Amino acid sequence: MEIPVTGFMFHSDDSDFMHSHRLYITSWDGRPVHVHEFRGVTSYDAGHSHRYAGTTEPAPRGVQHMHRYFTFTSMDDGHYHRIAGTTGPAIPLPGGGHYHEFNGVTTVDGFNPHRHRYSGRTSP
Repeated sequence: MEIPVTGFMFHSDDSDFMHSHRLYITSWDGRPVHVHEFRGVTSYDAGHSHRYAGTTEPAPRGVQHMHRYFTFTSMDDGHYHRIAGTTGPAIPLPGGGHYHEFNGVTTVDGFNPHRHRYSGRTSP
């Protein structure tokens, strides 16, 4: 089975010997792809919380889908945490469009090793 994909390749001219190109997909099976922004504040644990923000990976429009996401929290109490996961399925909005819910736990980090919980909704 072949699925038509369109996009473009971006070359960054840096001197890193581990050089790579980035592929930006603009359509998948004839459907344009889209992303969502997400942000929030983690749970308050070990005497502090963290802020986070990011953009999901692309996914096709017009079909049921989910998005992967990845970001780092703000630096608080001398450390940060990694956040990564997959959103839930698309939830339609009354006027059109959709959003996704997400939740999880951060990596274990800090001088006193701990993790935080996080949850929220993506932008429409």
